[in-house]
Amino acid sequence: MTGGVRWVGLAVFLVVCLGAGGLGAVATTSEIKGWYQTIEKPTWNPPDYVFGPVWTTLYVMMAIAAWIVWLPNGLKDSKTPLGLFVLQLALNIAWSWIFFGLHQPGWAFAEILILWLAIVATTTAFLKRSTIAGSLMIPYLAWVSFASVLNFTIWRLNAG
Repeated sequence: MTGGVRWVGLAVFLVVCLGAGGLGAVATTSEIKGWYQTIEKPTWNPPDYVFGPVWTTLYVMMAIAAWIVWLPNGLKDSKTPLGLFVLQLALNIAWSWIFFGLHQPGWAFAEILILWLAIVATTTAFLKRSTIAGSLMIPYLAWVSFASVLNFTIWRLNAG
């Protein structure tokens, strides 16, 4: 693979991952000062300004991880790990729409558990390809673990 193609690949993964973040933000952004502000949250809920930088960093790390998996032979030998990657990215987008777009913390909690499993599967598949790629996914897994507990707590605080 030539140097130019390698860097174009990274650019594509960055666009895909940051684009996924953008799709989630469509559902989220207007609700931060709207619905989300009206619901009960635990005292340990991070301030709103934390989420944007954290998610941007995580999307960049995910893109680099996917790129590293893709690098050796392109899609030829990486269909399964990158297929898992696409699945977890779609689930990531869906969570924002369920939680913020539909105002359904209970359904979002069920969905984030599936997302968490997809991230574990992706991270495991990436680790088999590259320690660096798999390691780049671990902060994302940690953040979604935290987000799962936060989602559950918000759901319970606001349930009927």
